[in-house]
Amino acid sequence: MFLTILFLVVGFILLIKGANFLVDGSSSVAKRFGISSLVIGLTVVAFGTSTPELVVNLISAFKGTTDIAIGNIIGSNIANILLILGITGIVAPIAVKSSTTWKEIPFALLAVLVSAVMANDILFSGANESFLTRGDGLILLGFFAVFMYYIVGIAKNGTDEVEEVKIFGISKSIALIIVGLLFLVIGGKWIVDAAVFIAKSWGLSEAVIGLTIVAVGTSLPELITSVVAAMKGKSDIAIGNVVGSNIFNVFWILGITSVIKPLPFSDSSNLDMIAVIGANILLFIWMLVGKRHKLERWQSAVFVVLYVVYVSLLLTIR
Repeated sequence: MFLTILFLVVGFILLIKGANFLVDGSSSVAKRFGISSLVIGLTVVAFGTSTPELVVNLISAFKGTTDIAIGNIIGSNIANILLILGITGIVAPIAVKSSTTWKEIPFALLAVLVSAVMANDILFSGANESFLTRGDGLILLGFFAVFMYYIVGIAKNGTDEVEEVKIFGISKSIALIIVGLLFLVIGGKWIVDAAVFIAKSWGLSEAVIGLTIVAVGTSLPELITSVVAAMKGKSDIAIGNVVGSNIFNVFWILGITSVIKPLPFSDSSNLDMIAVIGANILLFIWMLVGKRHKLERWQSAVFVVLYVVYVSLLLTIR
């Protein structure tokens, strides 16, 4: 068991380092070709912080551990709002732009609502089993294309700030990309293998492991990015990173995973869907109460408490 936990921890370290290397290398290459820092931040960096979830999901799909794949996405989105935004907002209150409140947060809510409807074939279609089919995956990818079109529109306006990108030599940039991808693949495989082993030995379902350990672990890049951004006073990056990641997780990662292999959906997962929908709604409400368009410390503390309650209930019920 010690070796299994060690592989799990090292796997998470490789995921985080791999994501950082991939972002640094690809950002450097993009900058060398004259792509603006803004576009890099909204695409390469956003993809980079979501890469751990993507790698874990792809490996889970290929290995047939689909409960981890769905649990990872739902769990990551819950952790991103309640835990990561909660901790970040406690470190420093987060000011939110009006466009984020009225466009991006509702878009993140739309993502989970659409996926919840698609996944509940038994409830909405009277089918014998519920699946996220390949057709569902293509629809999710279609929504993702719409979101990317929206991002390109923001980039053309050039109204948002993104930190300057470090430019490395071509050889170093390519090396960072290759090593980053290698770390991601190895780390993702070790996490999935260790998570399945722990789930079986502790008598926990793969879904619970995916919703908790794997979800929090793959969300660490978002946590680090948002906390550092908040400490530097870059609120747009802090909350944009989380909300954008949640949209990427559903439309891009869940979409591409279900296209590769249809994902069975358990009725018990609806409780988790309700939790992530509730978290998104509460985030929207917080933007309208107290100081408008600002996530205050007390609101962030409520998020953290709700996350602790959710995990406690999850371990008790499942």
